[in-house]
Amino acid sequence: MLRGMQYTGHTGWAMLRAEETNMLPKTSVAMVQTARRTLERRDLPIPAVGDDDAILEVEACGICGSDCEQFEGALPAPLPVVPGHEPLGRIAAIGDGAAKRWGVDVGDRVAVETLIACQACATCRSGQYQRCPDFRVYSLIPLADAPGLWGAYSQYMYLAPTSIVHRVDPSLPASTAALFNPLAAGFRWSVEIPETGPGQTVLVMGPGQRGLASVIACREAQAEKILVTGLAADARKLEVARSFGADMTIDVENDDLHERVLEATDGRGPDVVIDVAPYTPQPILDAVELVARGGTIVIAGIKGSNALSGLLTDTIVGKEITIKGASGATSSAYRKAIACIESGRLPVERMHTHDFPLEEAERAIRTLAREFPGEESIHSCLIPER
Repeated sequence: MLRGMQYTGHTGWAMLRAEETNMLPKTSVAMVQTARRTLERRDLPIPAVGDDDAILEVEACGICGSDCEQFEGALPAPLPVVPGHEPLGRIAAIGDGAAKRWGVDVGDRVAVETLIACQACATCRSGQYQRCPDFRVYSLIPLADAPGLWGAYSQYMYLAPTSIVHRVDPSLPASTAALFNPLAAGFRWSVEIPETGPGQTVLVMGPGQRGLASVIACREAQAEKILVTGLAADARKLEVARSFGADMTIDVENDDLHERVLEATDGRGPDVVIDVAPYTPQPILDAVELVARGGTIVIAGIKGSNALSGLLTDTIVGKEITIKGASGATSSAYRKAIACIESGRLPVERMHTHDFPLEEAERAIRTLAREFPGEESIHSCLIPER
């Protein structure tokens, strides 16, 4: 693990890890958000590693809709801050305590979970760490909070003691391995939360990263039928959804959504509806009307300040619908996502469309946000220079 170095007992590990720390550069190139829609290249100091933490050499950082929201100033991130909450990389330096706790060492490739929970409160101890009342999020912690390298828009980033990391096959292309984050959301939102399984029909509303990941997760869960909705502009994404196993895709601007869904389900409606459409509340109204009696709706698409009006709650009561919110993923979902990628059962790499150098982070975000006519991104990565 330590690049051919020979173990010489506990003291030997500590000495070798100290050597690895000394071999690191003094600074890391990072893209720092200093204001709304403003990213600046900076050289930030790489901190020394203690017993319980580590330094990650970033191989790739995935870009998703949350990056667009942070860039626009819609997320509560104190500035200046290093964005980037989907880190894939190799352990560059690690303390003895962290190595033992995480089961990894220098040179190991890992995927890093976005959430940093306290791991000490009653909620965390119950196993529901994703609901920790004192959680922090990589990419939303400012430079003022030492050591500052809290995001993956950087060559190196700091891993806090309560981080959760997962080993990843080092032979996978970095941009493919970096799909672990959206796929983990897909497994939690569309399978774990609604308990999707064989024989069920699922309607996925929105064909972005998380929607496509939901198709993959539901196919892995052996759902009987998967339907996916999108806009006319989403034609390429809907094509990818079909390649992942979607049985029907629906262009809601040119097709009759209700007619197509009811026709596909023999008038019964889907057992599970996953709303991953951003900003528009209309899919929630459609989901309530379309879901089968006793069905489940999972709302994961962030609506911002767009309030929902026109919801008839009597429909929820009469059909005995269960409605659940979803935010983030669990360790079990991350493990399922990584196992799915490593298995090669589905062509998950089709979701990935762009790699950008670290210093083109702004262009990566704006491409995902469809700011450049004729250029569409489904999943993109920042690849720091070596």
